[in-house]
Amino acid sequence: MIQIISWIWVLSGVLLILLVLLHSPKGDGMGGIAASGSSMFNSASSAEASLNKITWTFLMIFLGLAIILSAGWIS
Repeated sequence: MIQIISWIWVLSGVLLILLVLLHSPKGDGMGGIAASGSSMFNSASSAEASLNKITWTFLMIFLGLAIILSAGWIS
């Protein structure tokens, strides 16, 4: 059982990395703070919003499994 959960944890970690890399850049970094702030708070498109939800879901799966595996709740 631990091996199955460990493989799911590894797979969710790899998918989480790929999902983060798929996100579009949000701005100019630290240099964009001093520039005009009009582009800082634009609403995300529906594709970006869906990608955000999927990324947060995989983050919760990854962190939940990390806690379960490190606590030793499953034998």
